[in-house]
Amino acid sequence: MFFGRKSLMVAALLAVTAGCNSDKPHDYGEQRTPVGEINDSGGLQSKDVQQATSKMIMDLMSLPELNQGSHQWTLVVSNFEDRTTDRLTNTNYDIFLEDLRSAISQYGQGRIRLIENKQEFEGLRNKELEQGNPDPYGQGGPGSGNPAPAAVQPDFALYGKAYDLPNRSSNFFLLNFLITNLKTREQVFSRSYQVNVAR
Repeated sequence: MFFGRKSLMVAALLAVTAGCNSDKPHDYGEQRTPVGEINDSGGLQSKDVQQATSKMIMDLMSLPELNQGSHQWTLVVSNFEDRTTDRLTNTNYDIFLEDLRSAISQYGQGRIRLIENKQEFEGLRNKELEQGNPDPYGQGGPGSGNPAPAAVQPDFALYGKAYDLPNRSSNFFLLNFLITNLKTREQVFSRSYQVNVAR
């Protein structure tokens, strides 16, 4: 009798432990807002990233300068400059450019070639490739390191600027996406994503 009671207790304990070891709560799927929906927390959200990317990629792919010529664009993605004034939000606006970079890779094949950012490229090369002429003191003078003769120079740079206009209950965001010709300094693309959000 004692053995049977002990076995039941062990079985119950194992069942409880197994239930506690689950990585996700039972209602996990119901707790997460779908990426394409706005939740009640206010501020810029995942849907804004999706909508901005959809607008930018459609505008970019329909650009006459891109479609009329036979020359494939070489494009480097830079960064988003934060010119907002509302310090209640801590937003990394580069997420908008990173999503747009992925869309360009997917839809710009044959028309746009993505070129790695110079600093990122050099960091990867220094980390992964054997150096021909090591620079032990890190001075980086002429002839130091390992040159990259096959590196492609970008013709264009994609970057952004974020502005806002906050008031007591809401904040208006203007996210400007720009592409500049690095040889001629022409701005060949300037489009904005605008949204008013609750604070």
